[in-house]
Amino acid sequence: MKRALSILAVASAMGGPVLAEEFKWAGMTDPQTLDPHAVNSAPVLGFLNNVYEGLVRRGKDMSIEPALATSWEPIGNGEGWRFVLREGVTFHDGSSFDAEDVLFSYQRASNEVSDTRSWFSPVSDVKVVDAYTVDILTKAPNPIFPDSIANWMMVDKGWAEANEAALPDKENGNYATLNANGTGAFMVSEREPGLRTELVPHTGWWDEVEHNITRAEFTPVQNPATAVAALLSGDVDMINPVPIQDAERLAGSGDVQVIRGIEARVIMLGMAQESDVLKYGDDEGKPNPFKDARVRAAVSHAVNVPAILKTIMRGNAEPASQLVSPAMRGYSNANADRPEFDQAKAKALLAEAGYPDGFSFGLKCPNNRYLNDEAVCQAVTSMLAQVGMMAQLDAMPVQNYWPELRADNYDMYLLGWSPGTFDAEHPIRFLASTPNKEKKLGSWNFAGYSNARIDALLPMIQSEIDATKRQAMLDESAQIMQDEKAYVPMYVQPLVWGTGQNISLTQRPDNFFILRWVSVN
Repeated sequence: MKRALSILAVASAMGGPVLAEEFKWAGMTDPQTLDPHAVNSAPVLGFLNNVYEGLVRRGKDMSIEPALATSWEPIGNGEGWRFVLREGVTFHDGSSFDAEDVLFSYQRASNEVSDTRSWFSPVSDVKVVDAYTVDILTKAPNPIFPDSIANWMMVDKGWAEANEAALPDKENGNYATLNANGTGAFMVSEREPGLRTELVPHTGWWDEVEHNITRAEFTPVQNPATAVAALLSGDVDMINPVPIQDAERLAGSGDVQVIRGIEARVIMLGMAQESDVLKYGDDEGKPNPFKDARVRAAVSHAVNVPAILKTIMRGNAEPASQLVSPAMRGYSNANADRPEFDQAKAKALLAEAGYPDGFSFGLKCPNNRYLNDEAVCQAVTSMLAQVGMMAQLDAMPVQNYWPELRADNYDMYLLGWSPGTFDAEHPIRFLASTPNKEKKLGSWNFAGYSNARIDALLPMIQSEIDATKRQAMLDESAQIMQDEKAYVPMYVQPLVWGTGQNISLTQRPDNFFILRWVSVN
């Protein structure tokens, strides 16, 4: 394999014919599972979009297009949606795809043990009409429903049941954690969690093949310097992300392309709003200041976002005022302004809330999930300390980070959110709705933020067809969350990918790397 890659590098440099079509890439985060219903996170869903498919998918321009459904249309007077399925599709093991797999995948993905269950909060039932027709019924008219299921992937009913993986198991794992059987363009041929994952083309794939890859391998590399060295040496064909501090140097090397963009992901601070006491720091066990909106507002004024963008992100990121970026549908132009950096105001708010001398608390942060995540948290720690909020920073790998948040082991935390629907409704449903397992809402609302008006607005936003009326409700929601400082949005994360000069690919703003669009030239 190394010899083939060396030949490829030499052939490319000489402008000669390509003698191999293998492709290797590296990223910071290994997908923690191969189960498409176990973990609702971008590293998992982005990777598995190469292996599994949904009824619909997003194209190169992020528009919704047919995948395992060839068409869809509303049912009756907003009762739901009818999907006509593609015939002749086979899973990687050769078994046929039909409506029973869709029903099974709904029951599996919407189960209370699934991390994707919030996707189906608008759904009341799924009915098989015939072998290639499925009706998905909604509790109210839902004009954006097809957009909302682009990452809902179909699992083969027979395969899952035969391998005792009828339900996902996020905590302990099962057969579907380490093995995959999708309908997508690539099959998983080898999997060593945390080390490497090998993919090969699915020769029976139903769609037109655009790539020229015969074998692909993903390797998680946490050390940025190691990733850069691997790219420059030709050991890998792509790295994501390129360290911000190395982007200009790599772009000028002549051997590497640096591909830049702006991701849909907003990076924000969340603060515990349910816990009665602080859990970390010198003030552990004392009343929790973050329950007070004035303290959360103090955080928003104490964090110098322009300085973070200039020094840590090297001017590549954009400030954020909301849980979605301006590129998303439903963004509130009426609430585009974000809090100014104002230490005096932050101190005044703390004093007004009863903390004139500040307090000590814990800040949890990943160190391998977002671009420069630990450096950002270190900067936030320093900035908060200047107004009297003394953060005890605990940075850790993402595989340890999510369990800590789900166990409520934090006072403040860093979170990035990219709306799968590219619509402002998405973070309201996942991050701002009062957590409710029965209604499948608020599954990523670790902070425990709760507002009755937000909860009332969400179903109306989901069902409103009139764009002006819908935007007015989204504006109101954004205003409420800004006033109450539900979160402190900081910036929209940039995209900075690096590839060899011989690689052609598509960079989408959801930061999903799609192998079927890659060519090794």
